[in-house]
Amino acid sequence: MKHTISAIVIGLGLFASALPAQTIAQRKENQQHRIANGVKSGQLTAGETARLEKKESNLNKETRADRAANGGKLTTAEKKQVNHQQNKLSKDIYKDKHNSAVQ
Repeated sequence: MKHTISAIVIGLGLFASALPAQTIAQRKENQQHRIANGVKSGQLTAGETARLEKKESNLNKETRADRAANGGKLTTAEKKQVNHQQNKLSKDIYKDKHNSAVQ
């Protein structure tokens, strides 16, 4: 029984590591949809939307500049930083959509 469970856990770990990570572009698109849905549902005010869009725009500009400086690619450190910034933006979207302010 222990061997079966171990094999399943190892198999799941290998499967999960083989899954492609969500790309920066896919994540950006997802977050844009979340913002648009918040506007449509009235969960985001005009001010919240403008602030989120500005943050998204700044992140996009930074990413383009980093890619331009490195021949179209992001370094590992830059990818990590962009991921961190996208995590923060994601949390900001969630907080703004779930606060008491409505449009």
